Amino acid sequence: MNPADVLKYGHQHVLRTLDGLDFAHWETGGVCGVWSVKDILSHLASYELWLEEILAGFCGDHLPTPVTDHLAASGPQAFNDEQVAARQGHSPAAVLNEYTAAYERVAQRVGRIAPETWRQAGTLPWYGAEYALDDYIVYTFYGHKREHCAQINVFRDTLNHR
Repeated sequence: MNPADVLKYGHQHVLRTLDGLDFAHWETGGVCGVWSVKDILSHLASYELWLEEILAGFCGDHLPTPVTDHLAASGPQAFNDEQVAARQGHSPAAVLNEYTAAYERVAQRVGRIAPETWRQAGTLPWYGAEYALDDYIVYTFYGHKREHCAQINVFRDTLNHR
């Protein structure tokens, strides 16, 4: 598996899904539960920031880990709600820019991680001893983006049938 490609294709899928969707529709709720398109992208941006922190550790970069620390302290549900709420005052364009900038920083780190490290089981003990970093990328990032993009596409279909 090529983690750089997996991440790139997930990111491109998000951008294709959002392409041409007027910002006027980005704040309509009900796309994923009560979340709007902007809320979904806020959620994805927070996960991209989390991945940046995770990969920094594999690159030997000693960065602060506020996203990781917040997630550990609050738990996944509260973390998701708080991350979305933190971006409520941001414009759709600002959320998209934050998501894209975080992805670009992630993409820069990917090539700095040795191929054997990506495949080595147990490098993320909190995820499961039987899983490798590349598994984590596929399930938590690529699959996650595909799932939320499917929800956005259903929303887009409802807009086209009004």
